[in-house]
Amino acid sequence: MHVRTVTGGLAAAVAVTFSLMGGQASAAPFTASDSALAARVVTYDASGSAEFRSAVDRGAAIWNESVDAVELRPAAAGQRANIRVLADNGWPRAITTSLGNGTVYIGRQAVTEGHNTIRISSHELGHILGLPDRKPGPCSSLMSGSSAGTTCTNPYPNTAEKTEVEGNFGSALAPTAGAVPFPVTTVD
Repeated sequence: MHVRTVTGGLAAAVAVTFSLMGGQASAAPFTASDSALAARVVTYDASGSAEFRSAVDRGAAIWNESVDAVELRPAAAGQRANIRVLADNGWPRAITTSLGNGTVYIGRQAVTEGHNTIRISSHELGHILGLPDRKPGPCSSLMSGSSAGTTCTNPYPNTAEKTEVEGNFGSALAPTAGAVPFPVTTVD
């Protein structure tokens, strides 16, 4: 006895309908796993980041190079961004309102003390992506922040940090067990 699946029959019906309508049915049927392939887009507005604008853009690019489940993009003109990035004279910090949303401050105090601006940017964006501080820590850990010292210029997340962000954004946007609770202010 030959059993035909409902999805196979549905796909055939759609293909026939498209061909009768003059369309082209060449794509494979959509599956639940396909939705996992699309990165969640999180926009940022760095217009208030003053002299740190290029460091913010580089920090976002580093995250885009490092993970697949989320993509950081500059907000279009007039678009409300998920992340607002500002420069001030204090210490760097992130105010996270929910996963992928909040405000980052690139504080000049840390820069004056000798900390690397791209590392600061990547680190603070990491908080918005759901990562907590991991202090004290080695330079190889982005989320060790200032505890790695001023000679540390590594702006890249390590494997565990990448995996955590992938988990935060990859499973129906449910944060992993170690993720930052929301809302939270993290002062580095």
